[in-house]
Amino acid sequence: QVQLVESGGGLVQTGGSLRLSCEVFININSIFTIGWYRQAPGKQRVVVATITRGLSTNYADSVKGRFTISRDNAKNTVYLQMNSLKPEDTAVYYCNKPFPFYDWGQGTQVTVSS
Repeated sequence: QVQLVESGGGLVQTGGSLRLSCEVFININSIFTIGWYRQAPGKQRVVVATITRGLSTNYADSVKGRFTISRDNAKNTVYLQMNSLKPEDTAVYYCNKPFPFYDWGQGTQVTVSS
């Protein structure tokens, strides 16, 4: 089973930045599309951004222009650069491939204070 380990979350003020990392314990080249998801308290987990092996990206409307997803295949790592953070970005962030999902990692908490 594939292991996903997210890191880089924290507490920031509105307008701040964070860079999340997801280490994938498998040859990431075998994963065509991988993405970041988030789950806010009391809400469903939703996709935030995805990136293909060919580096095509897609973003949720709520993060377009503020978040950037990237992948380093040599390091088996996916990143999410988050700028201009808003309180509504507060959530636990996870990485995974599109359905059917791997087992979810523990996620990394992002809290944006107003």
